[in-house]
Amino acid sequence: MRRFRATPFCVPFFGLPLFLSCGGDRTRSPTCGMAQLIGPSLIQDRLRHLPFVLTDAPRGLPGTLPVRVVGVTQQSAVAVSYTKGALTMEFQGAGFPATSISDSTAYAILVVDDSTQRAQGLLIYESRRPPEGYPSIGALTGADRTIPLYGVRVDWPNVSNPKCPLLGAPAGPPSSAL
Repeated sequence: MRRFRATPFCVPFFGLPLFLSCGGDRTRSPTCGMAQLIGPSLIQDRLRHLPFVLTDAPRGLPGTLPVRVVGVTQQSAVAVSYTKGALTMEFQGAGFPATSISDSTAYAILVVDDSTQRAQGLLIYESRRPPEGYPSIGALTGADRTIPLYGVRVDWPNVSNPKCPLLGAPAGPPSSAL
């Protein structure tokens, strides 16, 4: 049995790709790709645990929040408003998944950091909705379609890597309206 022995030439040669992978645009790295898949899965899982589910719409949200369809890198924004006391959000820009929406698929989750109580943004899921009667906190409208909006509290640093953030830049300060 012959063992591999590292020579002074081998260590720098094999260590170079590792060193080079640490620089540059990290958002295109495999680590960020995994974070963009795992984070939304962890957030979606929180929706199954009632202590983390919001039963009322939060007040004092900023006028806009970031939004992203899970599995899509493009990020957009939603305009936040309250209509007759109910939270309503309107999708801004292109990318709303209107073609895949049916009466049982597509929904949005408002993500709130449980340590700071700040809304981080919304994620849109194209999968089976929670059962009818589940506590919805409002609605998200886009492309002439409306989908239910749910809310969950999460430990934000555990689901979004600051080097490749799940929802882009942090949400702005809360508005003083309502």
